[in-house]
Amino acid sequence: MPPDHRIDDYVDPYTPEHRHGGPLRVGLGGPVGSGKTALAAALCRTLGAEYDLAVVTNDIYTTEDADFLRRNAVLPDDRIEAVQTGCCPHTAIRDDITANLDAVELLESRHPGLELVFVESGGDNLTASFSYGLVDVQVFVVDVAGGDKVPRKGGPGVTASDLLVVNKTDLAPLVGADLGVMRRDSDAVRGDKPTLLISLREDPAATEVAEWVREQVRAKALQTAS
Repeated sequence: MPPDHRIDDYVDPYTPEHRHGGPLRVGLGGPVGSGKTALAAALCRTLGAEYDLAVVTNDIYTTEDADFLRRNAVLPDDRIEAVQTGCCPHTAIRDDITANLDAVELLESRHPGLELVFVESGGDNLTASFSYGLVDVQVFVVDVAGGDKVPRKGGPGVTASDLLVVNKTDLAPLVGADLGVMRRDSDAVRGDKPTLLISLREDPAATEVAEWVREQVRAKALQTAS
């Protein structure tokens, strides 16, 4: 019988201690439809006046997510770069990160004062995770419509991300999801890593997530200065 290789056996050659020079890079991952692009848009609106920031989006064959951000004018067009992966999204954010690194470097060359870059993955499953060779910290987004069982299913996206966001809490009564169960299970599988339950419909500014990002920017600035 062949060996049973699991995604948990993947070893990232980089670690969170491999902090990059330049802007803080924040990965945004999660399943299709969980609200990654809407969260990226909300964060750009909320933080755009505070930081010199830009966004890289990933789609398999289109530039749909980048086009959405441009249509909604969350940032000037030259601060949004699209990567067409042509493969499973996790490949381009974890296994061969070259295209995303090129996109980040292009944005840095255009805007030498960049302080913050969001790297949004294409929609993927619970195994999706970013290489720390690409990002400094990673956010994983799931949504209530997927059912309250999602957090306890685990997977690297849920268990290992620096922040788990449970999105669309306003839908819980409509889909029969128990937010208390989602909170309990998230805490159980994540240990001391933070989880935020949010609704972008009720809080379009993504206030709590934005504050978490601010904390990461401050932490990197202190580390750089030390």
